[in-house]
Amino acid sequence: MKKNFILCGFTGWCLEILFTSFCSFRKRELQLIGQTSLWMFPIYGMAAFLKPFCILLRNFPMALRAAFYSIFIFIGEYISGSLLKKHKICPWDYSKAKANIQGVIRLDYAPYWMAAGLIFEKLLTRRPTKNT
Repeated sequence: MKKNFILCGFTGWCLEILFTSFCSFRKRELQLIGQTSLWMFPIYGMAAFLKPFCILLRNFPMALRAAFYSIFIFIGEYISGSLLKKHKICPWDYSKAKANIQGVIRLDYAPYWMAAGLIFEKLLTRRPTKNT
């Protein structure tokens, strides 16, 4: 579990940096600066708790699994965002987005969370090699 937590934490960080860099590109900021926060590591690390669900859902269609993962991620994002916001340390604020809920989740990000969930699924259900 600890290895998966670390793996998901680093993977989430990398995905977030790539995503925010791409957003910079869309704004024509050619420095392509991506960013994240230290708070995000344990938040992304919580994706390790998806593993039992990944195993249970393995025979379901990919779209259904992706939808489930996005819901799981939305719940985690809402809880962690609300806690961090309460202490005035939340690194994101979606209040200006149309499809936001209390400024801590954006419903229009569902496709991104679906993709992230499938990436986490792949990582969490990979077969170990002889060297690991």
